[in-house]
Amino acid sequence: MDELDLIDRKIVAELMRDATIPVAQIAERVGLSQTPCWKRIQKLQDSGVLIGRVALADPARLGFGLTVFVGIEAVDHSAEWRQAFVAATDAIPEIMEVHRMAGEMDYLLRVAVADMASFDALYKRLTDAVPIKNLTSHFAMERTKFTSVYPVDTRTR
Repeated sequence: MDELDLIDRKIVAELMRDATIPVAQIAERVGLSQTPCWKRIQKLQDSGVLIGRVALADPARLGFGLTVFVGIEAVDHSAEWRQAFVAATDAIPEIMEVHRMAGEMDYLLRVAVADMASFDALYKRLTDAVPIKNLTSHFAMERTKFTSVYPVDTRTR
């Protein structure tokens, strides 16, 4: 899908705010009837603009009170190492995000665990699974902002 038009951007913005909203309400808010709105949502899904609909949960209330950002420096940059690293991180569900980076670190991970002992177990599991040149952990003390809503421009251009 190429550039999104204003109505598509409004639809995406509404769904990012609340994916449970009925299509009829979305249609009303974006100025369409229900069927064309539904077709646009389907097109946004088929093209990969919308990649899923989820419920957001409070990690602490689920027993994941410790967030750790982990910087990884790779032993080498071979395809074999990357594949082993991806397989290792995919196998550990507490690793919520993995980003390949430019700069001093090669990868940045966001990890959600219950406590320090849980992180230590994860650390051992990861470092046993794949060789790592350097691993640096940063422990979040407080989350002051969180959003999953991208600031989509819903103004006419």
